[in-house]
Amino acid sequence: MTVPAPDLTVDGTGLLCVTLLLRLRKEIDGVEPGAVVHVVATDPAAPLDLPAWCHMTGHAYLGRVPGAGSPVFALRLTADALPTRSDAPWHREGA
Repeated sequence: MTVPAPDLTVDGTGLLCVTLLLRLRKEIDGVEPGAVVHVVATDPAAPLDLPAWCHMTGHAYLGRVPGAGSPVFALRLTADALPTRSDAPWHREGA
């Protein structure tokens, strides 16, 4: 599968996944649905955490970007995504 070029890249190099998700949540705020986001993530848990976060929120996880020098993962933003808490990206807003 070919991963589309990014509309936005979020650099999470050196961040643990919780901090990475906080950054990702902040940076995608206001970005149009359908946008492709590439996430640079060096945390070894990222290959598990990013798909789980996408599943929880409703964004489409597109997988690892092949041929990237560092670990890069792609997702597509959806219009009907469920928001997460600004202080706790693993919890849906209002939960």
